[in-house]
Amino acid sequence: MSQLDQVLAKIDSDLDASLARLFEWLRIPSISTDPAYKADCRRAGEWLVADLKGLGVDASLRETQGHPVVVGHAKGAAAPHVLFYGHYDVQPVDPLELWDTPPFEPKIATLADGRKVVSARGSSDDKGQVLTFVEACRAWKAVTGSLPINVTFLVEGAEEDGSKFLPEFIEANKDELKADVALVCDTGMWDRDTPAVTSSLRGMVYEEVKVRCADRDLHSGTFGGAAQNPIHVLSKIIAAIHDENGRITIPGFYDGVPETPTQMLEQWRGLNLTEEEFLGQVGLKHSAGEKGRMLIEQIQSRPTCDVNGIIGGYTGEGTKTVIASEASCKVSFRLVGDQDPAKIAESFQAFVRERIPADCSVEFIHHKGSRALSLPHDFSALTVAKGALHDEWKKEPIVIGMGGSIPVGGDFKRTLGLDTLFVGFGLDDDRIHSPNEKYDLQSFHKGTRSWARILAALAQK
Repeated sequence: MSQLDQVLAKIDSDLDASLARLFEWLRIPSISTDPAYKADCRRAGEWLVADLKGLGVDASLRETQGHPVVVGHAKGAAAPHVLFYGHYDVQPVDPLELWDTPPFEPKIATLADGRKVVSARGSSDDKGQVLTFVEACRAWKAVTGSLPINVTFLVEGAEEDGSKFLPEFIEANKDELKADVALVCDTGMWDRDTPAVTSSLRGMVYEEVKVRCADRDLHSGTFGGAAQNPIHVLSKIIAAIHDENGRITIPGFYDGVPETPTQMLEQWRGLNLTEEEFLGQVGLKHSAGEKGRMLIEQIQSRPTCDVNGIIGGYTGEGTKTVIASEASCKVSFRLVGDQDPAKIAESFQAFVRERIPADCSVEFIHHKGSRALSLPHDFSALTVAKGALHDEWKKEPIVIGMGGSIPVGGDFKRTLGLDTLFVGFGLDDDRIHSPNEKYDLQSFHKGTRSWARILAALAQK
């Protein structure tokens, strides 16, 4: 048997032990957005440090102004040097009553179609994905005594909270984090049997808007019909963002948005992604995006605006006839091409201000923005990864764009000069950020085998 075959056999025989390690990590409720779980986030980071040290990795927990970062270094048998990124924090679990089993009590479940899955918060996003890479490294160490290439691990604890302090950490430690290419395992496959490499990511702008009118909540029987209602004001503004064709009406919004090349559009048409297939899995039937665009364009290569939350007035049990004094909403924009996050935020705020009545005021809370990111067409690591994935899955990998945003890719490019290879094994039905999150057992097992192959292929590049 070749070294690689021995490593793959080790992964197969060690699967139960790998799952036991994953379950131990998943039991830690590392919810980064809730201060009540601050100690648990640290505990999750400490768990990974201890696990990496067990592999002979020089690992430590490094402080930031927020949750700590795990950094580790492992000397390999050959060049190149890769920087592997992931995150150990998870999303909140509410509404808890919608979970079939407790979110931090992982278990193997069998779906109606017979698939076996790991059910727990963080199983797919991102602890399960991180461990596919760690377990591949473990197998290489067990079989050969070393990794095939040099690896630096960078696993943060605040990705779900916007990675607020990661850019400055990368800047402050850029000499230590030098590498030839970055690897990120926080993306997905085309379907459960077809691997994918993500070649582009949409950027992000996130804004909170607070509209205030009266100086207190008002009795709707006394003031109704005369007093400005901030919920009505905010609702009209939200409704004005899109026109009847699904296009965003904010002036200048489409500046820097490229048209997708004809050749790529033809490739996407060949994938035959239908509304019934994509939206049917979430109980919907009809696309609400830009008219005249393919569904795959709407979710990958076109910019979007979505209201992620709206708050105002009385929402408790029973009735309370009030006109609220304040209403607020949270709005996210997904960006493509050369759209400038700062200009989008500025244009959005101007759009809102123009629609605020004289008796009302508005406040904005601006969160971190990020530009869209695309891999160069001649990126050699992309070719290497595609070959390794084909060897494992016996299918030609799909090279696609990703509708979501992973800002760290931009940070790696700007600060470290690194292009990032995005390879992940999540599925559209993993229910990340939702109750009953899961990770297919096949994704975990073959994902680990895939990384073992990619490490071997990179060593020969």
